[in-house]
Amino acid sequence: MSASKLVKPSAEYKTSFLSALKEFQAEGRYKFIKIEDLEANFDDFIEQLNSGKSHMHKPYADWVEPVTETPLWMVKDGEYIGTFNVRHRLNWHLEKWGGHINFLIRPSMRGKGFGKKILQKGMPCACFLGIDRALITVDPENKAAQRIVEHCGGVLENETTATDKFPARMRYWLDCN
Repeated sequence: MSASKLVKPSAEYKTSFLSALKEFQAEGRYKFIKIEDLEANFDDFIEQLNSGKSHMHKPYADWVEPVTETPLWMVKDGEYIGTFNVRHRLNWHLEKWGGHINFLIRPSMRGKGFGKKILQKGMPCACFLGIDRALITVDPENKAAQRIVEHCGGVLENETTATDKFPARMRYWLDCN
């Protein structure tokens, strides 16, 4: 068995990524992505992800300012485990609800320590991009993510309240150095 590592999204992981996407959709995430479209155009999807111009988030409204992201996939033994996204800067929306960092572990791989690993392995990427302190926002109901962020040194600043357009979020700061 090899160690887990972060890599740029690649067609090499198509099968396991699509399998993970089905897992995410079964829990209600990424319902806006059509798996059959991805199966047919996976190389285009990878190219868009690696260009920094596309992302796996629900499409933003026209009034939200786009921000470049760098996605990294955690893989182990040729299998996709999760995604670590670094947003290169904050806009007003990300400052309240999105943060610099977003990470997600596929459901079948949760509870195995990969959340801590993906955050620890991804933070040097944020530092490389010139981010000294990264904002990470977490759903107040997601106790596992809160424990991961706190274990990795995240300091809770506050909690935003839900609005008609955005959910409540716990806002943590994490030193990238």
